[in-house]
Amino acid sequence: MTPFDFKYPDTRRRRFRPIPVRMLVPNVITLLAICAGLTSIRLSIEGRMSLAVYAIVFAAALDGIDGRIARMIKGQSKFGAELDSLADFVNFGVAPGLMLYFWQLHELGNAGWIAAMVFAISGGLRLARFNATMDDPNKPAFAANFFTGVPAPAGAITVLLPIYVAFLDLGRLPAVVTAAYTLLIAFLMVSRLPVFSGKTKRMRVPPELVLPAFVAVIVFIALLIAYPWHVLSIGTVLYLLALPLGYKSYRDQARAMETTAPSGGEVPSPPSAPTLANLSEPPHDDDRPGRLH
Repeated sequence: MTPFDFKYPDTRRRRFRPIPVRMLVPNVITLLAICAGLTSIRLSIEGRMSLAVYAIVFAAALDGIDGRIARMIKGQSKFGAELDSLADFVNFGVAPGLMLYFWQLHELGNAGWIAAMVFAISGGLRLARFNATMDDPNKPAFAANFFTGVPAPAGAITVLLPIYVAFLDLGRLPAVVTAAYTLLIAFLMVSRLPVFSGKTKRMRVPPELVLPAFVAVIVFIALLIAYPWHVLSIGTVLYLLALPLGYKSYRDQARAMETTAPSGGEVPSPPSAPTLANLSEPPHDDDRPGRLH
């Protein structure tokens, strides 16, 4: 016992249990993603835009695997969930906005800075809404297959389309067009547009397609390395064109549930933004992983 224990015998020192390594692995991946996002800001300041874009794509790849690895090794924690939200705001809100500003939007002066700032703020609002409504009990069951608005990583990849086009030697778009496109993606991020997520779908590959699936993944990675601007440009355009399909799928499922619901039953409504009252109250029955002690 320490002198403090003799002086206050009724006061027990709080003891912290050792943290399993599996709880640290997902957080290390998230920290690496933050490093990639911050590095992209530095590279854009130095004018090395191609490397800056690579850093954002690398951060998006890490963001896509940290949560899955956490669930796979049972390393989820409240700390990791909060750290992931912070990483998403830095990597997919602040970093792309600053990249576009240093690359071209600065030509518009204050207007360009406002466009970059609106995009960054929209990314933060998008993440805050996601955290506030993730446990909404009023959402229909099928709504778990959809995001409300374009997710932050996808918004970061799509908003950089003007840079991809410029690296394809197709010429720079006018700065006004880049600013308008940036505001459009910011609007899609904070909108109520249902966007297909695919997270709850358990995709299973037939045994005879396992090897072809491996080959397809390797070919995609090879194409991304060899022709990054072509792959990113085509992928961005296809993603934007697919957004109406997600909205149509949501409306079809909502109508199907409405027709099968008994008379007088509740009709599912499209995803809605949280009210100020909901934001001011802490979520109840939070089923997210417990806090990392």
